[in-house]
Amino acid sequence: MTPDALRIALFSGNYNYVRDGANQALNRLVDFLLRQGANVRVYSPVVAEPAFPATGDLIGVPSLAIPGRDEYRFPLALTREVRRDLANFAPNIVHIASPDLVAHRAVSWARARGIPAVASVHTRFETYLQYYHLQALEPAVRALLRRLYRRCDAIVAPAESTAAILRAQRMNRHISIWSRGVDREQFNPERRSAEFRRANGISDDEMVVVFLGRLVLEKGLDVFVDVVDAGRAAGVPMKILVIGEGPARDWFAERLPDAVFTGQLTGAELATALASADVFLNPSITEAFGNVTQEAMACALPVVAAAATGANSLIVDGVSGVLVAPDDLEGFAEALATYQRDPALRARHGAAGLAFARTRDWDEINGAVMRFYQQVIARRERLQRKLGR
Repeated sequence: MTPDALRIALFSGNYNYVRDGANQALNRLVDFLLRQGANVRVYSPVVAEPAFPATGDLIGVPSLAIPGRDEYRFPLALTREVRRDLANFAPNIVHIASPDLVAHRAVSWARARGIPAVASVHTRFETYLQYYHLQALEPAVRALLRRLYRRCDAIVAPAESTAAILRAQRMNRHISIWSRGVDREQFNPERRSAEFRRANGISDDEMVVVFLGRLVLEKGLDVFVDVVDAGRAAGVPMKILVIGEGPARDWFAERLPDAVFTGQLTGAELATALASADVFLNPSITEAFGNVTQEAMACALPVVAAAATGANSLIVDGVSGVLVAPDDLEGFAEALATYQRDPALRARHGAAGLAFARTRDWDEINGAVMRFYQQVIARRERLQRKLGR
């Protein structure tokens, strides 16, 4: 099947109304597919003022703000109008990017018509529960995810470490990799700015530890604060830079009263702030892929990260950073202390991360997704011929 024969219906719980790594990856994928001549139609909640313009044709689905997290929306239903639009578009593959109610309905719609359905995994949603003291619900959530993903023809995961977990959880027999690239024109060490540091009260010789991401508890903000406290208690001098915005900002600022908070940044401002730091600290365990980790590596920052799916496939421990058991506060603090004592080590590890980031080409990576679609469609066609349909 040639690219121009592809007709992809993409369902996402958040395509562009909040800016995060997952939906930016989806928009990049759609841009690539459209440039190859494929036909794509996106179905997602819409808002009056999205975080950024949508790539491609976006059809709104009814949604409801999530209680307590009203920046996110929960898709509710495939209405008659959406189903009519979907039928008129006549996709030959359906792609779901979030495990919500509309995704379930979209997979059912596809299965009833003999159309293959695939899923991409962007976040390990079951790990969120521990941040809201709901760990007891993890088995039930995992069972719901398994029911959805096993109804799909195949899954794509962003890293082999995530794919291994999905296989162990018996989510699907067919699991492939859709990795992530990095915009090396935006993120690079040349963006480092002494002016940015001085404007924010940071001296040239201070080690700056940076957090980048949405300020929400499931990003490991509590661990980040505890690591900073442990490091300072051990006599490690450091300046904290926080890039991002979110509902937990007030809590985070109260716990880190001397940190520099930039708010949400984009484009050159984001790249300059990130490249002007010295060490990237990422204690999160919820990501299926660490987009921000890879962006930090592209800026030649060494990374101290939790040994979890968001970092295991990116960081080589002792080469481009340090991987630490998620609950090992002393291990995190010691890694920061080592980097503070040894600027040359920071430079070597940062250079190794930069070398890795230079291999991450978006078009090559998204080309693998297009081939994945083609292979899934071909496999379904072979199965239907075998069954005489």
